[in-house]
Amino acid sequence: MRLSPLMQLGLLAGPLLTMVDSSIVNVAVPDIARELNAGLATTQWVVSGYLLALAAGLTTTSYLARRFGTMRVYAIALAAFLLASAACAASPGIGALIAARAVQGFSGAPLVPLAMSILLGRQGAARQIPVAAGILFFLAPAIGPSLGGLLIAAGGWRWIFLINVPVGALALLGVRRLPAGVAPAADGHARPDPLGLVLLSAGLVSTLFGASRATTAGWTNPLAMVTLTAGLALLLLYAWWGAQTQEPAVDLTVLRHHRSALALALSVCSSVVAFAAVFLLPVFTQSVQHHTAFATGLALLPQGLITGVGTALGQRLSIRYGTRYLVVSGFAVLAVASAGLLLLTPATPLWATALILSGRAAAIGFGITPLLAVMLAPLPDTKLADGNTLFNIAQRLGGSLGVGILGSLLAARAVHTGAVPAFHEIGLILTAVAAGAALLSLRLPARTPEVALDTISARSDSGAGGKAAGE
Repeated sequence: MRLSPLMQLGLLAGPLLTMVDSSIVNVAVPDIARELNAGLATTQWVVSGYLLALAAGLTTTSYLARRFGTMRVYAIALAAFLLASAACAASPGIGALIAARAVQGFSGAPLVPLAMSILLGRQGAARQIPVAAGILFFLAPAIGPSLGGLLIAAGGWRWIFLINVPVGALALLGVRRLPAGVAPAADGHARPDPLGLVLLSAGLVSTLFGASRATTAGWTNPLAMVTLTAGLALLLLYAWWGAQTQEPAVDLTVLRHHRSALALALSVCSSVVAFAAVFLLPVFTQSVQHHTAFATGLALLPQGLITGVGTALGQRLSIRYGTRYLVVSGFAVLAVASAGLLLLTPATPLWATALILSGRAAAIGFGITPLLAVMLAPLPDTKLADGNTLFNIAQRLGGSLGVGILGSLLAARAVHTGAVPAFHEIGLILTAVAAGAALLSLRLPARTPEVALDTISARSDSGAGGKAAGE
């Protein structure tokens, strides 16, 4: 069945809004602090609270989708996100705003993995990201700061939350028109995994908080090290627990297949190389080249659009040329484009910077769809929520840790060598990561495999004696 434009909007607007809201508030922090009479350190929790709550909400997504149905959970999460957005806009003080942002993050967490599950699940074995979804999903993080600046200039910081309400309300109308069979139904016998949820959510939140703290306060900061170490330990404990229980909070069965695990690891490498430049380059353009935040945002915009177009083009090329060839080529181009960062100087025009980023964006777009297809290939539709949730968790962990480490290294090296040489060193690291990923990509299958989950489970059982969670 072909989805109408309104139905497609229902599935695309939710992920778009939650991803835009991950970055749109960054430019509003000074205005919020001034109007609500709060310190910058406290106001930063408007950003951090959203991201940490979003991470915690991700851990509940798979169980909620199994127990209550993918479509129902998506609709309720979208409605709750809109109500929280309205509460953010109406907040009388900083405490109320931080609380509303936490609710907004928690309720928005299921929107990306569940929308992807619905869109990919409709296609059976030939799972491909729709063209519009690819463009919007990768454009969203890039347009956040620019859109935020425009809305603040037009009507004040409250408009960055109010804009969600009409767009989301229209999306809810589209969701209501979706046919009942578009997503897996509820499983009334699905059991919760309380211990797994606690281990996974606490581990994810603690790790992300520790990485964020280390980025700002340094990797020798006691609070950063304690929370980061505790978070990683809890995540390892969850990995052990998830292999022992029949219905874990997030099913890790897919990782027992080495090709799926490799595809996930490579996608994390791609995320680190991509987002490190997105987060660190504005520091260079504003502090070294002295461009405005708005001009920098405009320079970052083309890469989001090109990544989305590259994603759509990549899935067509993977069908024609095969997975391995496309991913290896994508990472090789990414390495060459990342080496272009070594050419940046204080006098480099923004259009040249945008051109370098666009080359990187195209390469990332080519590779991400085939990697996602390889990872999800073993999963039936009923397990897509687990696969997409795991993909989102890995992306957030890898991206946060990678950006945190590289950001701290950039700050430390800038003190000793200067800002430009330090940024060139980061460019060398990103080039090396992309080149290493290209070599690892040679182990991918020539074409996306179509492997049944029970086949993977049987192989895993014979090797480890455990019972797969998907049985």
